[in-house]
Amino acid sequence: MLLDNLALFLRIVERGGLAAGGRDLGLSPASVSERLAALERHYGVSLLVRTTRSLRLTEEGATLVDGARRLLAAAEDLDGRIRLGADRLSGVIRVTAPEDLGRQIIVPALDLFLEAHPEVTVDLDLTDGYVDLVGRGFDLAVRHGVLADSSLKARPLGENRRVVVAAPSYVERHGAPAHPDELAGHDCLLMRFGGNLDRQWSFLVDGEIRNVTVSGRRIANDGGIVRRWCREGRGIALKSIRDVAEDLAEGRLVELLGGFSAGCTALQIVYPPGMTRPRRVRMLIDHLVAELGSERAARRDLSPRALDG
Repeated sequence: MLLDNLALFLRIVERGGLAAGGRDLGLSPASVSERLAALERHYGVSLLVRTTRSLRLTEEGATLVDGARRLLAAAEDLDGRIRLGADRLSGVIRVTAPEDLGRQIIVPALDLFLEAHPEVTVDLDLTDGYVDLVGRGFDLAVRHGVLADSSLKARPLGENRRVVVAAPSYVERHGAPAHPDELAGHDCLLMRFGGNLDRQWSFLVDGEIRNVTVSGRRIANDGGIVRRWCREGRGIALKSIRDVAEDLAEGRLVELLGGFSAGCTALQIVYPPGMTRPRRVRMLIDHLVAELGSERAARRDLSPRALDG
């Protein structure tokens, strides 16, 4: 019963409320309150501070979140090994990834993993905004750039580069900027990452990184939509090379301002800290590293190939 109550406690924290957590597990509000009270009696402390509008963890509750995840992961791993055998995996893996990269590369990699492990379920969340991995209960995330949360762990997936791209039809109508400053005269396609609008594009100019402010009439929080607009000739976009590699190879897009590239950035798997992760999560991380890492990166051209002027 303790493990069940710990699982309920984690679901409440991840969903941000008792009612939502209980609904996920098919429990009535009365049952949720009763079981949470039993868990607090067991530990002799308050785990949550509840008001009519908010829910927050006490210091002891925050400590229990981390410990409960490790304990439940170990118990579930042991259960799977005994029921299914040491070579079979089972259970749910919660994954989050960027929209465009997720659809094009992550989903095919997950399909291969699921075909090999029929007892595993993947719950995939595609978003280009900030995600609280611990608070929302994700097992892992695929992310561009450096870690915003230094407490998270990471596995590298090779290098990545952001490239300025446009459709040949756009270049024919409006010309190609020869210098980053000329982007001020172009219609740029802007990404919104959560609450942040990406108007500052970075370039290497005269040996120094310079941020150039861009503007445009189309803004989206979905990288796939930005890429579609770009292929339709609606404007100039700043995209991950992995998102547009096929478009560049097949001529649907051309790279602009490659001589001013700010260089490569990281692509990595990040996951919450803790010594114990379910074996299925560890194996999926290894699988994604193999699929998206050095072997996949070797098939991607990360060097600048630009149409300047």
